[in-house]
Parts: sequence; structure tokens; C-alpha cells
Amino acid sequence: MGRLRTITRRTFLIGSVAIVGGVAFGTYMAKRPIKNPLLADLEEDEAAITPYIKIDASGITLITPRADKGQGAYNMQARLIAEELDIDPVTANITPGLPGPAYYNGTVLEESIPFPAYDHSAMAENIRKFMHVPAKLFAMQITGGSSTVPDGFVKLRMAGAIARETLKKAAAQRSGVARDLLKTEDGSVVLPDGSRLAYTELAAAAAKIEPVTDVQLRPSSEWKHLGKPTERIDMPAKCTGTEKYGIDLRIDGMAHAAVRANPGVGAGVESFDANEAESMRGVQQVLAIKNGVAVIADNTWRAWRAADAIDIKWAVGPYPASTAEIFNEIENVVDVEAHRDHRQRDEGDVDEALEDGEIFEATYKVPYLAHAPMEPMNAIVLVTDDKCEIWTGTQIPLFVRDHAVKMTGLDAENVFVYVQPMGGSFGHKLENTHVLQAIEIAMAVKGTAVKLVWSREEDMTHDYLRPGAVAKGRGKVADGKVETFDLSVGQSALLPDWFGRLMGTGIPGPDATITTGSWDQPFDIPNYRVTGYRAPVMVPISSWRSVGASGNGFFHDSLLDELILKAGADPLAERIRLCLDDTSIKVLEKVGEISGWDGSSMGENRGRGVAFCMSFGVPTAIVSEVTRTEAGIRIDKVYVAVDVGEVLDPVNLEAQVFGGVIFGMAHAMNCETTFENHAAQQNNYHAFEGMRLYQVPEIEVVALSNAKKIRGIGEPGVPPAAPSLGNAIYAATGQRIRELPFNKQIDFV
Repeated sequence: MGRLRTITRRTFLIGSVAIVGGVAFGTYMAKRPIKNPLLADLEEDEAAITPYIKIDASGITLITPRADKGQGAYNMQARLIAEELDIDPVTANITPGLPGPAYYNGTVLEESIPFPAYDHSAMAENIRKFMHVPAKLFAMQITGGSSTVPDGFVKLRMAGAIARETLKKAAAQRSGVARDLLKTEDGSVVLPDGSRLAYTELAAAAAKIEPVTDVQLRPSSEWKHLGKPTERIDMPAKCTGTEKYGIDLRIDGMAHAAVRANPGVGAGVESFDANEAESMRGVQQVLAIKNGVAVIADNTWRAWRAADAIDIKWAVGPYPASTAEIFNEIENVVDVEAHRDHRQRDEGDVDEALEDGEIFEATYKVPYLAHAPMEPMNAIVLVTDDKCEIWTGTQIPLFVRDHAVKMTGLDAENVFVYVQPMGGSFGHKLENTHVLQAIEIAMAVKGTAVKLVWSREEDMTHDYLRPGAVAKGRGKVADGKVETFDLSVGQSALLPDWFGRLMGTGIPGPDATITTGSWDQPFDIPNYRVTGYRAPVMVPISSWRSVGASGNGFFHDSLLDELILKAGADPLAERIRLCLDDTSIKVLEKVGEISGWDGSSMGENRGRGVAFCMSFGVPTAIVSEVTRTEAGIRIDKVYVAVDVGEVLDPVNLEAQVFGGVIFGMAHAMNCETTFENHAAQQNNYHAFEGMRLYQVPEIEVVALSNAKKIRGIGEPGVPPAAPSLGNAIYAATGQRIRELPFNKQIDFV
């Protein structure tokens, strides 16, 4: 009983809230330590000194709670822990573990504050710290917003350091040698005489002592795993095809399910006839579910075929029927004061500056976009009278658990979410409609595990999309300089819609995502205004890779480029002149250096375009070079400069920037989701083509390390990709394209 009392009273208090937010701003709840979830089922010979590390006689397990959807999250989290724990992460068992409040993401809410990322004033920094408090109180275990590395940089290293020093304390008690005379290396405590005590030998003793929390993190000069080119831990499995994603998982005795939901997302079913489906081979059951119909069969293919055979009469969709009608609603709110959502940038006097003289005006448009990852939505759910178990790839595991609690009536401690590796997401798995459907189906066949897999067509036509948006820009130039910049952006509000689905209620106040990536750019223009206008909620929308900046990067930089050219200035030089952030200036200068930008023409039918966007705190500049051929535009080469602060994994950083640029350009070239009779028209990759392999240009990436903070890089490569391509097309052809995708007006080769 003595040992049981010792470990169950232990809690865990490290990370941003404990260090700053909870102490400086928090209430008792914000400051209160969070229980270590690993202690609940600890065996006698096991130690869980922090929520991120479990050690027993058989080995070391690292808990990496941020979801891996191909961006290398498990690898980086493991290396952050291993760096201070002093182990080779390849030798450890790596798992996301069960979700819990201890794994809240304190950084993810920082993007929502009304201060740009380049503002490091005391007020801005204090509010950023404060945002960790609601993240803790609401147990926001979320993967997104390029926040995995910034949130874990101190937190996970601290977890490793605390475990290391506690193991040394256990070794000191066993050996009689003072802890400060001991060292660690490769999973062992090293005594002065060179003898070693493996961590696995010390686990049982370490479990019985109080953790050592007064620790120092190692300087980067002593790093063994961070800051150096390394192979991702998951590469061998992915290269050999042995990685197991959620869609690969099988449970003994499970049934298979398919669904057909209303093409007008959110509307219900008026009636259905399942006679033909019920007579098909392998079909076990057809049942009505929320907004649709489900089939349970003995394999997925038969379930899909039977679902297609159901004759369904759908209720009318809850939003305008066509793309034209939807965009008409959006266009009608722009510059209408009654629909103004927010204005976070308003410098000088834009109205007075635009009263007379030559005024430049332009309208820009970006489409709705599906996420379209390779792995469609899937989940396995087993519901019994006593518990609910869920296996799925998700970025929001605690929200999944809480929804399952409401649906099943079970207590939270009896609902288990086993997060699986994901074959892509781009924000898609910030939603859980598929899991709710799987729970509903599994509740109808209690005691049998049900595997639901959306068909590609179901996945793409029932996605929660990147919002379509319209922007109207105005401006003036004088004496070769940009003097007035006025951008008005209209779209439906994303965050209230998303939070409403997750928490049952929307969040009040303005939706920053409407102008994120435009209002917060580090430029000093004498008359500078950015305004967001809220369109009604129509098509359900969600976060798409780089969120608001994905469209606003195109709006802001395209307007800026047009004004610079109208002024007769050099596109790169004028951006540098206007820039007020030293870190961003260096990024712009570096992209000019590596691309050989000298302001000269590239010759007939060739052109280069530069674009810049700061998103998620990362200044990113891109120069694209293109050639106009008889068959269309060829993208020749792309140069990228970024600054994420200290680079922790140069190989993965380059890969993420490559992917971001290709993702951004591919969608700008060819992709859109359109609507007819309330239904999305693009239902597979043939109609949502992206970029072909032969079209991918050579990409050169340089990462600087001047920024004050560590940042994530999964998304910042996306926003400047589209405008850099558009600006290059204009330079090569004289054709300015203000609406995406570009293929509506030009061809690509």
C-alpha cells in the first residue's frame, strides 16, 4: 500500500502552462497539476516518471501523443524526448498512447490572438502564454497548426531530462555514488568506474522515488539527435510497405460497413428502399443512420456495392444548390459594413488616400477545396454493454472519446481511443463524422467490431472543405512606391463551425481565419488596411493545410505584386523595402540570393515571380521560374527560403517544404470543389488532379535560423506557392490570373 500511495499521488507539472501561463495568469484549475495517466495501470517493475516515458525490464516506451499523418510527428517527438533521456530513439517502442488531458496542446491557440507573429512585445507574449490556460482547461489534445514542434520543444525535452535525472537518483541510491558524479549514455547510467546500470534495471527503483524536477536542459552544442541530418524512424516500414495504417487494421470477427450520406452535407433522408441491397451476397444488415444509410457485410467491397444499390430519396441540402449561388452569397458580404467580422489591420488613412487620384482595383477568388488524402476516412469500433473501443486515425482523440461517451452513455474511463498512423490528412482528420457513423453502426450490433471505410467517392463528396473566398483589393502608388493597400476578404466563418461540431457550441467573437495570412504580414505601408467580412455558413468547412493563410496568401501577395509593378518597382526590392521585420527581410534577401534575382528580364516567354507569406510564425519566400511553351506553362524551378528558428531536423524540414510547395502549387493549378444540386461534383482524383510527377519542378530550399522561437514547418510552404506561380505566369505572359485554379485560363505541361 505504501508504494501505491506514493505513485498515485504523483502528478506531472511541466510545460508551458506550468512554467508561465498557469503561474502568471491561471486560476487554481489552470495551475493544478495534471495526473500522469501512465500510473493508472503500472506494474510492480515498471516506471512512468512522466506521461511520456514508460520503462520496464523489457525496454523503454516513448509516448508521442501528437498524431502522425505523414509529417514525421512521431519521429520528432521521440527525438526530443530521447535527446535528454540519453537513448537512441530507434531502440525504443514508440506509441501515441491513450489520449488524456496531460497531452494538451498549449501552442495551438496562440495563432488566434490579435497580434501578428512578428510582434514580440510584452503584451503579445503574455497573451500567447495565457492562451495555454484554456488549452489546458479544455484538454485540447489537438494536432494541427504546425504546433507539434513548438509545443513539444521544451515540454518533451523536460520530460526526458526529468526521467534521466530520476534514473540517476535511483542509481545513486543503489550504488552509493552521488548523483552529480553519475553520467548517462545510450540508456544506461554510467558510474565513475565505467560500470553501467541499464535504465531497465533501475525502473522498479525509480518508480518508488519522487521525480527529480530541478533539471537543466542540454545546450544545442551537446545534442546528439537534434539539429543533425537523420533518417526518420518510420522510414524503413514505409519504404518496405510494412507500415500499418488505420485502414490496414483488422480485428478478429469484425464486420465491415459502408455508408451513403446525403450529398447535401448535413441534410437527412426522406426514404429509402434497400430490398435489392439486402438480397446481395454477404450483406448482413441495412440500417438508417443520421443523414444516411449504412450497410453491414462480410467485406468492404460487398458493403460498398450494396450501399450503391440502395434507392434513396434525399432531403434537400441546407445550403445554396450551385457554386454560382454560393459565391454570390460570399461576394454580397464583401465591403458591406453589416457583415464586417473584424479589422485587425488599419494604419494611416486608407479612405482619405483613396478619395482621388488613380486607384487600382482588382477582385480575387479562391475555390472550395477537398483535403483528398490517399487514405480515406476509416474506423473500427467495438461497443459492448461495458465499454467502447475505437481504432482510427485522428487529430482530435479526446473529442472523439467525448463524443463516444455521449453516444453510448458509457463513462469516459470505459471509452478507449487507439490512435492509428494516418495515410495523409491535410486537416481532414480534424473531423470525426466517420467515427460517429461507426459508433452508431456498432451500437446496432453490440459485441461485434465494425470496420467502416468510406469509399473514395464518399470521402471526397462528404469532406468538410477549405472555404471558398472572395477578396476585393484597392491601392495607390506614388514615386515608385506602394503607398496604399486595402484588402477586403469575404468567406464563411471556419472556427465557429468547427468548434460547434467538436464541442456542441460555437465560439463567440470574430473568426481570425477569415484574414489570417493577410492582416498579419510584416509590411509597413503608409495606408494599410485589411478587413474580414463574414458570409453565412453554407457548405460545411474546416481547416485545410495552412488554414486561412492558404487563400489569404494568394490574395495579399497578388495584390501587393500588382501594386509594386504598377509603381514600376522591382518586386523583390520593394517587398524588402516595405518589410518591417528583420527576420523576414533576411528571408527575402536569401531567396533573392539563391535564385540569382537581379531584377532583369529572363527573356521572351520566360518569367520569374516572387511571393512572401508569414504563416504560423514562419516567414517564407518563394521565387518560381516558368516558361511559356506552345502547349502551356512549364514550371522550371522553385527557390524557397524559410526561418523556423533552430532547425531540429534538416532532412525532414526540406521534405516538408517540398511537400508544401507542391501541395500549394498543385491545387492552384488544377483543383476545385464545385457544387450542383447541393452536391460536390469532384468525387475522385480524375476530377481533382493536382500536379503530375513530370510537372514537379526542381526545388531548392534554404532554412535560416534567425527567428527568436522554434516553429513548425508542416504548413508554411503552402501559402506563398500559389502567388509565386501566378506572379511568374504574369512575368512570362503578361496575363494576370486572379482566380484559382489557374487551369480555368491556361494549360500546364
